[in-house]
Amino acid sequence: MKRLILSAVTASMLAASAFSGQAAPLVQPSTPQSNYTQVDWQKPGRHVDKRVVKKKVVVKRSHWRNGQKYSNWKRHQPIRDWNRYGLRRPGPGQEWIRVGNDYVLVSILSGIIFGAIAAH
Repeated sequence: MKRLILSAVTASMLAASAFSGQAAPLVQPSTPQSNYTQVDWQKPGRHVDKRVVKKKVVVKRSHWRNGQKYSNWKRHQPIRDWNRYGLRRPGPGQEWIRVGNDYVLVSILSGIIFGAIAAH
């Protein structure tokens, strides 16, 4: 009795896997696709154009240096939501300003630069 049940379960599992692998495609094209070309990769003499594309990555270095004095820092509006831009919290007497494509941390009293980060 045990063998009969095991063989019935095994047969049903095999039948289910055989039927699930033979599903028909849902959409069959009515006309053959003519815009595809057949390529025989194993024939000698047919060479594929192999172009190597190299991307150039330009890294612009900031011309801001720590300890440098920036005299026109008052022309720029301070960034109050520094956390939104991924900047660290400015210390007392410091503020972040955006100059061009850089964020610069300057002293409010003297205009000395404490740090600079390139904007994204």
